[in-house]
Order: sequence, then structure tokens, then C-alpha cells
Amino acid sequence: MHARVETAAGTRRWRTRIMMALVPVLVIGAGLYLWWQGQGQVSTDNAYVRMDKVALSVDVSGRVAEVLVTENMAVKAGQVLVRLGERPFRIALNQAEAELASARLQVQQLKSGTGGSAADVTGKREAVTLAEGELTRQQELIKRGFATRARLQQAQYDAANARAELARALADDARAREAAGRSIAVESHPLVLAAKALRDRAALDLERSVIRAPADGIVTQTSRVLRGQAIVQGIATMSLMVTGSAFVEANFKETELAAMAVGQRAEVRLDAFPDRPIIGHIDSIGVGTGSEFSVLPAQNATGNWVKVVQRVPVRIRLDKVPAGVPLIAGLSAEVKVLTK
Repeated sequence: MHARVETAAGTRRWRTRIMMALVPVLVIGAGLYLWWQGQGQVSTDNAYVRMDKVALSVDVSGRVAEVLVTENMAVKAGQVLVRLGERPFRIALNQAEAELASARLQVQQLKSGTGGSAADVTGKREAVTLAEGELTRQQELIKRGFATRARLQQAQYDAANARAELARALADDARAREAAGRSIAVESHPLVLAAKALRDRAALDLERSVIRAPADGIVTQTSRVLRGQAIVQGIATMSLMVTGSAFVEANFKETELAAMAVGQRAEVRLDAFPDRPIIGHIDSIGVGTGSEFSVLPAQNATGNWVKVVQRVPVRIRLDKVPAGVPLIAGLSAEVKVLTK
């Protein structure tokens, strides 16, 4: 019996020794496995979902008459989101239409006025002919002694005055013809073209008095636009998150970029849905680190400089998104890129 007890104790000691020897072997094996698994891939948890965002604004200033959308409402491209009061723009358009009609009438009057100036030139030519004829007759009479020098001087004065009146009439006729543009159609006359431009501008302002969705998406921050509120041209009102534009921006360390290239397969796991991976690929690698695009870039030319590993944004295009996984802008994610 004593021999059996010693045999059992020896067996337990061998088991203990074997277990103690296996522990470091298992630890080393697990480490080697993890190291092997890490070869050919890089990963980061500094990643976030991004979407194309459009800040919507108006090209004219006015007062909001109607808001046709609500927060987080899905809209289609071209759908009207906000309407401004149309009355001021319609009044401006009517005024521009009236000015265009007035310009056409003015050009027509100018064209008809050239006929009067032409008749005036004809009359002045006839007056010059008569005055010069009278001057010639007086010159002949004074040679024969049948006329006085006073009559001759009066004839000379009348002839000079008639020629001056003809020159003035010719200048007026030239100006009238130039203003009327007799060789130019009424609709092509500069006065009419300028009035048309003002009319088109007024029509465009009326068209721009509504805010339309530039693409399919979801509107947000609609509470910033209220009925009766005055909004200024060019100032952003609400925002539109463009449908189908979601991507992941992963910030990888600069030391991890050597093996990365555009087109490599990537696996994305959102922190909100860690058990539902999303398959994608590298769409592009940033041309600058995050610090390069900051408002106040770090100035490293100091005596207290400390080297910090920089991160480069890498855009991940999502290829296969599981059903029921909402891509919400700003969600945190973990990205693993298969480099081999």
C-alpha cells in the first residue's frame, strides 16, 4: 500500500512538471501565432465614418415664407426645401419687363427719327443751292454795275450760313443713324440687349428665391431656418448629407504606410456594430498629415522639439455594407487593411 501511495505522488509530481513546462510553451506559441497573424496587415482604431455634406444657402436675400422639410427628412435631388417671399422678386421682374418694352420703343423711335433728319438734310442742301445761286447772280450784277456791295455781302453771308446749316444737319443725321443703328435689328440693339440682361437677372433672382436639394440625401439642422426669418445671400442655412457618399477616414501612423497601397482590401468594424464587419478597399491615401491642415500648425523649429509619430488620413471606400447597419457620420470604427 505504501508503494501505491508513492506511485500516485510521483505521478502527480510529473503532471505538475509537465503543466509548468507547457505554460511557457503555450505562451510562446500564442505569441508566435499572434505575430504571424499580424503579418501582412495593419490596423487602427483611429477611424470615423464620414459623409459628403453640402451647406445649403440662397443666392438672394429675403424673408422665409415656407419651410417644406423637417429634421432628418430624406429628400430627392431638385426637391424644394425652403421658399422665400416671391413678391419683391416678382415686382423687380415686372419692372425689368417694362424697361425692356420701353427700350424697344425707344429704338423704334430712333429708327423712325432718322427719316426726319434725312429730310432736314435734303432741305438744307436745297437752301445751299439757292444761296450759292443768289451769290453768283450778285457777283455778275456787281461786275456790270447793277448791284451794290451791300447786296453782295448779304448774298455771301447767306451762302456761308446755308453751308453751315447743311453741315449741322449732316452731323445730326449721322448721330441719329448711329444711335438708331439702322443696320442692326431692334432685338440686337445695345439698348434692348441691356434691358434684356436686366430682365434675365430679375427672372434668375425669382428662380433663386427657393432652396432646392442639389442631390439625394437627408437634411439636417433645419431648425436654423424658421418661417418669417430673414436670411442673407450666401449664408449657410441647413445641411444636406448626400446619400451613398459614406466612407471611412482611417488615420494610420506614418510608420505603417510603407506596405499600404490604393486598392488593398480593408475590413471595417463600427464600434456600434462590432459583430457586423464591412468590406471595403483603400480609395486614396492623404497627401498631408492631419497637423498640416490644422488651423494652427505646430512649429517644430524650437529647442524643445519632441518627435511625435504623425498620422496620415486614408480613405476607405465601402464595398459591402451589411443590411441594417446605418452609416451615421461621425461613428467610430476600427479598420484593418490586408497589405498582403
